[in-house]
Amino acid sequence: MWAALFASMRPHQWVKNGLLFAAIVFAQKLDDPRRFAVVCTAFALWCLMASAVYLWNDLFDLEEDRRHPEKASRPIASGELPVPIARLGCAALTVMALVGALLLDRHFALVLTVYALVNVAYTMKLKHVVILDVMTLASGFVLRAVAGGVVIGVEVSPWLVICTILLALFLGFGKRRHELVLLEGRASEHRPILEEYSPYFLDQMISVVTASTVVAYCLYTLSPEVASKLHVRHLYLTVPFVLYGIFRYLYLVHQKGQGGNPSRVLLTDPPLITTIALWLVTAAIILYRRAS
Repeated sequence: MWAALFASMRPHQWVKNGLLFAAIVFAQKLDDPRRFAVVCTAFALWCLMASAVYLWNDLFDLEEDRRHPEKASRPIASGELPVPIARLGCAALTVMALVGALLLDRHFALVLTVYALVNVAYTMKLKHVVILDVMTLASGFVLRAVAGGVVIGVEVSPWLVICTILLALFLGFGKRRHELVLLEGRASEHRPILEEYSPYFLDQMISVVTASTVVAYCLYTLSPEVASKLHVRHLYLTVPFVLYGIFRYLYLVHQKGQGGNPSRVLLTDPPLITTIALWLVTAAIILYRRAS
């Protein structure tokens, strides 16, 4: 039962919470031990709240998940994890996350609370509103990025917000496309909002956010304001990694039928893992070589 509960917490999804480290990295404060420890604590608390949200979502969508070819094997949908235990786990994780957040920083606690409420609203209502459903999911990524800056008291760059929401929309529309193709004629039975989408419509939106993401990131790396603030001039060298990463993900979505679980794809595809690692190393060298 404990294993089933842990699986329902979806630890593989915690990789998304790595966005909390974006602010400290790009604010060139990663070498500050105190701030780094604070962000690590915030990351752990966000993981607890995210897991509570996943449990809540699985409980609310229990009947729909049982009709899904993949989600039917989830512990709650399959009956491996009893519903009362799942409810208790959800409540316990929520309390631990909120109490810990209040002890850490009240502003961080506010952002974490907003994240929880947005996800509750999504599960109960917003997931049935076309386009807004994906935008609501994308807002969760933005809140992660904002929380990472708030908890250490640094200004959150507008560029970080823009790039984050565009990348999140890219992943979100890719996920919708995967669900639509996977379920085919039964798509609306599992998720009614899928009736409002079509592969062509989703491909159009994916094209828009893909181009917007690339352009926004390129403008960020070439911005004189950013160069002056960070005292760096070569951030544009990270652009090829971003381009390849996006193209590789599009390849997996369109040619390999993946994309239903972005976190799993990012953790299991060797070329993507390598690209992300190279991007991180290159960005760190550019940002912190000046600082040293």
